[in-house]
Amino acid sequence: IMSAVAFDILPLKLHPFSQSTPTGLDCVGWKRRISSPVITDGALDKTALTDDVGSEEDLYEDFRSSNHRYGHPGGGGEQLAINELISDGSVVYAEALWDHVTMDDQELGFKAGDVIEVMDATNKEWWWGRILDSEGWFPASFVRLRVNQDEPLEDYPLKVEGGKEDDSSSGTRRFGMGQTTKDQMRTNVINEIISTERDYIKHLKDICEGYIKQCRKRADMFTEEQLKTIFGNIEDIYRCQKKFVKALEKKFNKDHPHLSEVGSCFLEYQTEFQIYSEYCNNHPNACMELSRLTKVNKYIYFFEACRLLQKMIDISLDGFLLTPVQKICKYPLQLAELLKYTNPQHRDFKDVEAALNAMKNVARLINERKRRLENIDKIAQWQSSIEDWEGEDVLVRSSELIYSGELTKISHPQAKSQQRMFFLFDHQLVCCKKDLLRRDILYYKSRINMDDMEVLDVEDGKDKDFNMSVKNAFKLHCRDTEEVHLFCAKKPEQKQRWLKAFENERRQVQLDQETGFSITEVQKKQAMLNASKQQHTGKPKAVTRPYYDFLMRQKHPTLPTTLPQQQVFMLAEPKRKPSNFWQNISRLTPFRK
Repeated sequence: IMSAVAFDILPLKLHPFSQSTPTGLDCVGWKRRISSPVITDGALDKTALTDDVGSEEDLYEDFRSSNHRYGHPGGGGEQLAINELISDGSVVYAEALWDHVTMDDQELGFKAGDVIEVMDATNKEWWWGRILDSEGWFPASFVRLRVNQDEPLEDYPLKVEGGKEDDSSSGTRRFGMGQTTKDQMRTNVINEIISTERDYIKHLKDICEGYIKQCRKRADMFTEEQLKTIFGNIEDIYRCQKKFVKALEKKFNKDHPHLSEVGSCFLEYQTEFQIYSEYCNNHPNACMELSRLTKVNKYIYFFEACRLLQKMIDISLDGFLLTPVQKICKYPLQLAELLKYTNPQHRDFKDVEAALNAMKNVARLINERKRRLENIDKIAQWQSSIEDWEGEDVLVRSSELIYSGELTKISHPQAKSQQRMFFLFDHQLVCCKKDLLRRDILYYKSRINMDDMEVLDVEDGKDKDFNMSVKNAFKLHCRDTEEVHLFCAKKPEQKQRWLKAFENERRQVQLDQETGFSITEVQKKQAMLNASKQQHTGKPKAVTRPYYDFLMRQKHPTLPTTLPQQQVFMLAEPKRKPSNFWQNISRLTPFRK
């Protein structure tokens, strides 16, 4: 459902990939037939919304049956346009708006800013793409199509030596789809920035006037606390963005867009953009509250009536509420592309360079929080797969898997050695045992509080504490109790990875303390509840017959069986069939075997 929002960029060449303004809105007479809710003498007129057309359900059905289409123009037109280009032999690139953490071999994982070659956009929600020698499915809403598709991949950003720009970047250059100038490329990016800001302002206005205003008139359905949870500080964002777009318009040179000096606008508003942090932090709570409300039909009909009255494009409320999160993550990509096509002699060069660094810092913090919040669902699922679990949940103290692997643990007093699987989270190390027959089953054995431990590197040879010869060993020593744990890895490089992982664990804990990062109790409970439900449901839901037929027509029949979730923070990772989580959990860590 998010294609209309995720790709609110300029048309690529002559192909209309996306238009943010809806079509088919010339519905004469609708506004006259529908009266707005009115509050008189402090009391709510509960029939105000439905005086002329009946209940919210009647209103919803009346609009639906009128055959007026409020959807995104062309439906899957942008996918058709992309696939036409691909079929003609053209290469289509997209940039990742944020990380896609995946545990499925058929999906393509990437980090924010990665450039992806789009190879198949037949499906609306999932596209097939390639990064280097890796191919797989990825959620279309996680990426942004590049404005200048005809630029070569290796052409990022050109080096400057001796104060002069590299000759290859000056004047007219040959690209894959014809000739263009660097000034024209800069014009394309400037036009995209201005165009998407105008579209974004309309999205924000629609939310504030189409939803919030109507919700406040229905005190019987919404409390102020609920509205604060659902919409966060989006009204503050709307006010901020209106001032920002005015500043951009003043700097925009309509006759010669490439001469526009917009970098100073981003620098001027970088502090005000920090209000996005509050919105993004609240977004998971908004998703959960909306999910709860939309289990009741009257809320479904009410939200749809609000959308239709405002004549908004065919996207659900949770989709519209995602746009601020996407927007703040898109700024660094736009500025990076703008900097690339800005000559060092341009008056805007230094400001654009500084603006890029400033917006990168804002987006980095938001993207990191998103990734961490995605991971708590995975951690909860992992814990639910462990047999004989004892004690508190992992999420009570931890929110990040740092590293995992197999080690030999040696215990006092008999120096008994045991092969165990270890999972290093922030604040704790969890020890599990593999089943003797079913090696894919893990049993909980113990855990170690890393806040009390210091890591000691042990040289190969005889260890005095344990009176035995060791190789590739290290110790965990408790400062308070003098308790010592001895571990041995199979290879020297594995030992070094573990030592590096322990350093990263302490660094992560310190960073979380400095930035004040934490997971709310509501988010922890919801993650464990989701994992419990998934464990009990067992097999995934069967796909409908039409969708099954569609899958069979694809050249890649292993399309994920569920659509990507648009609740980016808590539920951004698409739901999948139950799997042996521990076998793939190491993919969440920065270490590759």
